[in-house]
Amino acid sequence: MSLSVKILGCGSALPSVNRCATAQIVIHNTHPYLVDCAESTQVQMRKYGIRMAMINHIFISHLHGDHFYGIFGLLSSLGLLGRTNDLYIHCHEDLQFMLESKYSPVKIEELGFKIIFVPLKYDKVELIYDDKGIEIYSIPVEHRIPTCGFIFKEKPLLRNIKKEMIEKYQLTVSEIVAIKNGSDLYLENEIIPNQELTLDPPSPKSYAFITDTLPLKSVEEAIAGCDVLYHEATYENDLIKRAQETCHTTAGQAAEIAKNSGVKQLLIGHYSKRYKNTELLDKQAKEIFENSIAVEDGMEFNI
Repeated sequence: MSLSVKILGCGSALPSVNRCATAQIVIHNTHPYLVDCAESTQVQMRKYGIRMAMINHIFISHLHGDHFYGIFGLLSSLGLLGRTNDLYIHCHEDLQFMLESKYSPVKIEELGFKIIFVPLKYDKVELIYDDKGIEIYSIPVEHRIPTCGFIFKEKPLLRNIKKEMIEKYQLTVSEIVAIKNGSDLYLENEIIPNQELTLDPPSPKSYAFITDTLPLKSVEEAIAGCDVLYHEATYENDLIKRAQETCHTTAGQAAEIAKNSGVKQLLIGHYSKRYKNTELLDKQAKEIFENSIAVEDGMEFNI
């Protein structure tokens, strides 16, 4: 199994020369998922070698421009590149209305591929994508407009059967399948426990993306035990009043959430443009949760 995240943009509302607004690529076993799509997203994907054509699912946390304005250009480029396979966009229902409006800069009926809109809900944690290897959940958060975070959870792998056991007991295909699924081996006069036949598979990994929100206990509960948490840290701790007024989080508050939820690593981002570097925010997060990293565009993390 393999789960990683590539930071395409970690700034907030106003992009800068060195820091783009929010977008990330989460990759599971070579399958990329785009999380948020700021106006610079497709340029960043080209810069960091992300193949746009490989993306089949896009997750938009909310409809503030620094999180979705790039969708119009991205869809247009995919059409120009000759895409034909379906594209799923998990988003607030108003985005579908925008893209289907006669005023939309993108004529989706002319793109050459079908867009399937999957509306998000904002009242509970919900499973929004499920395949044989991964589950993706939406998490309601508290911002000025309806907003969701997302959790990516790998599914447990089957147990690894020891090669020498296949030879020793001359196992059939059906026996191997049963043993990998946890069954014991039943012989004529003996039962061989599964633990003797197999090795534990790698532990499934999980990644949580939380942006544009006040600090919430409900988020701590939803992300409990995740391997890696990305949480917005728009402001330094001294600006906690400003953070509350704008429904955002400080670096210290993000670290408290990481600490309380028992995650293994915290990534902070979504910085206000006032911060030319992240030294202060990084320091404030580490004071509360040592395994914190203030991310920058282009960073990649294996989970």
